[in-house]
Amino acid sequence: MNSVSFFIDTGGFYALINHQSPQHQVAVAYMEKAQRQQRRAVTSDYILDETATLFRARKLFHLTSALFDLAERSRALETVRVDVEIFVKTKALFLKYHDHDFSFTDCSSFVLMKEFRLKEALATDAHFREAGFVPVLT
Repeated sequence: MNSVSFFIDTGGFYALINHQSPQHQVAVAYMEKAQRQQRRAVTSDYILDETATLFRARKLFHLTSALFDLAERSRALETVRVDVEIFVKTKALFLKYHDHDFSFTDCSSFVLMKEFRLKEALATDAHFREAGFVPVLT
């Protein structure tokens, strides 16, 4: 399978890059298995933004270069830019689920996962499960 088959969320990048993360070994094993199976991943510029901001907030700014290197150099990862069409769909989903704690970035991820017909996310966020997806790091 050489098509996009899972999404990488902020928690997934955090676990992959931060060796101190409790989910680091699970995230690395998941990615190694995905690589053996030639599975591809997708993420978004919103997720890269959120992850870089998280690294800064947790005093782990030194990990930001590894994040951007991974996103720019990996042939197994596609980074989607949130364009006007995705933004409009995200806004609609965000407003529809006003009674949930989904962030706007969460909603953009859900829109992309639906667009790519993805079920799994390398994610620690239980909101993915709440939205009908499988967060593999929870």
